[in-house]
Amino acid sequence: MSDHIKDFTKLFEANCYRFDRGLIFSDFVAMLAAAISNAVDKRQFDEREAEYMRIIGKYSKEEADRFAQMYALLVAQLEKGHDDVLGKIFMDLNLGGNGQFFTPYHMSKMMAEVTLQDCGKVIEDKGFISVSDPCVGGGALVIAASDVMIDKGFNPQRQLHVTAVDLDIRAVHMAYIQLSLLGIPAVVVHGNTLTQEEYSRWYTPFHILHGWNSRLAAKHEKESVPELFAEAIASPDVIQFELFEVAI
Repeated sequence: MSDHIKDFTKLFEANCYRFDRGLIFSDFVAMLAAAISNAVDKRQFDEREAEYMRIIGKYSKEEADRFAQMYALLVAQLEKGHDDVLGKIFMDLNLGGNGQFFTPYHMSKMMAEVTLQDCGKVIEDKGFISVSDPCVGGGALVIAASDVMIDKGFNPQRQLHVTAVDLDIRAVHMAYIQLSLLGIPAVVVHGNTLTQEEYSRWYTPFHILHGWNSRLAAKHEKESVPELFAEAIASPDVIQFELFEVAI
């Protein structure tokens, strides 16, 4: 365990004397996801700012300061390289009480390497690859896909677009935070892949700043996530990861 993760864990535990540990983690990722979203997505600002203020209002200044330090440590750890840091922390803290299990990063990297063997052909034809993950968890498979693209000499900030879905809002927040901090263009959806129900969308900064709505429209890719998934199943140009984050 790295020093950054150890220090993160100490700060987390220090905030757990009044509230349930699972709630503390959920509140941390919810506030951080809202703060990132509010920096770039003004259409959803009011709703997410209200939710941020509702959550932070439960905590003292000292507790809020610890959350800020936890964020800084998360950024520092991700600066060391691609990894599912939040998923690793989640598992180390034994927060998957309902049997939730996040794919270890080394397995995600192996799967991404196999899946993206011929990604250069798609990039040459379309200019980018589209990746869909219908059960994203903390984002390990998507992060690994970005990692593999870098290894192959591609730029995932401009040559990768991700559509990711999860039914667990905590997982949505985790994935959104990490994909945002790693500069990955993505739409992370809180929804049910099987029923195609959708509750909210989270656009990463690089999705917005690099104009991906226009790029996708120009390539005849529909913005609606249910339609995107229907297209992903039928299209050889869209890499679709398997349902690998499981509840047992």
